[in-house]
Amino acid sequence: MKIAIVRQRYNPFGGAERFVSRALPAIERGGAEVTLISRSEQGWGARRVERVDPFYIGSLWRDWAFARAARRAWRHLGFDVVQSHERIPGCDLYRAGDGVHRRWLELRRAAAGLFERLGMWLNPYHRYVCGAEKRMFEHPRLRAVICNSRMVRDEIQRAFRVAPEKLHVIYSGVDLEHFHPRLGESLRGAARAELGCRPRDTLFLFVGSGFARKGLDAAIAALKQAGNESFWLVVVGKDREEAHYRNLSRNLKVLFLGGREDVRPLYAAADCLILPTRYDPFPNTALEAFAMGLPVIVSSRCGAAEIVEPGVNGWVCEPDDPAGLARLMHAAEQAARTPRLAQAARATAERFGIDGMAGHLAALYGTLAGGRA
Repeated sequence: MKIAIVRQRYNPFGGAERFVSRALPAIERGGAEVTLISRSEQGWGARRVERVDPFYIGSLWRDWAFARAARRAWRHLGFDVVQSHERIPGCDLYRAGDGVHRRWLELRRAAAGLFERLGMWLNPYHRYVCGAEKRMFEHPRLRAVICNSRMVRDEIQRAFRVAPEKLHVIYSGVDLEHFHPRLGESLRGAARAELGCRPRDTLFLFVGSGFARKGLDAAIAALKQAGNESFWLVVVGKDREEAHYRNLSRNLKVLFLGGREDVRPLYAAADCLILPTRYDPFPNTALEAFAMGLPVIVSSRCGAAEIVEPGVNGWVCEPDDPAGLARLMHAAEQAARTPRLAQAARATAERFGIDGMAGHLAALYGTLAGGRA
C-alpha cells in the first residue's frame, strides 16, 4: 500500500510532528510504503520525502502555495491513500490534530476585547483557513477524518456537513519505553538540582507553545493565588509574547526554559503536568506525562480530559479559573506524596501505546485502499 502523509513544516516541539515521526516507523513495520510530502526533509527521519517548497511571502500565501504544490505532487506520484495534516481540500484522509479553527476563533472572540475581535475579523488569514477548512471537510473526495478526541469529532459534526461515519476517533499513541517511570527514578534528583528547587518543593510543569491558547496566564495567576512558597511553575515552550508572561510572573517561582526536544528530565523532575488550555484537541504531552507516571491537570476544553479520572490519575479544571486551578494545585501537592497517582497515570498511558495506534491506522488505511479499488 502506498501512503502519502502531508505536513508542511517540521517543528521539533510540535504535536503533529511528533505524531508523524513516531507513527511512520510503526506504519512501515506493517508493510506500507509511506512518503512524506513536506517543505523540508530535515527532522522527520522519514525514508521517503517528496519536497515541495514554493516561494511565499506571509502566512496566507505560504499555506495557499503549499496546498497547491502538495496536491500536484500527490496527483503526479499516485497513492492509495493521501493523509493530510494540513487543511487541504481534496485529500482522502485528514487528521484533525489541530482541531477546528472555526471553534477556536469562537472561543477567542468570546474572551477578547473589542479591538482584538476587530483584528480577528479583519485578518485575511483567518478567513482563508476557515474557508479551506470548510471546503476540505465538505469535499466529495474526503473519505475519512481521524479525530484525536471525541471533543474534536463532535465539533466537526456541529460545524460542517460531513457524514458521521467518516469521523474516526483514534487517540494519539505514546512510546511506552521512551517515556517510562524508571527514567524518572534516575533523572529526578539531578534535574531538580539543576532547576534549583528543594526536595520538598512541588514542581508544576507546563509544556506547550502558543501560551495564550494553552492558558499560561491562568497557570501563573493560580500559582499566585495558591500562596504556597514551595510551589514552582516550569514553562517549556516558545511564544513571541514571552516577555509579557515573564512580567506576569514577577516575584513568583516561574522558570522559562524555552523549547526542549527532550522533555523527559523535566517530566522526571515535576510532580504534576498543568495545562489549563482554552482550546486543545489532545496534547501529546498529556500522554507523555502519564507514561512517565506523572499526574496531570487539564482543562475541560482539552481532549485529554476524556481520559482523566479526577483524583485517580489527575484533575480537570475550567479554563480561565485561577481560583479553581489553585485549589487543584493544592490537591496535587497532597497526592504527589503517594505512589498511587503515579501508578494510575502509567496504567492510563499503557492503554495508548504507539503500536496500538498504528494498528488502528493500518486498519483504516486498508478500508480506504480497498474502497478505492
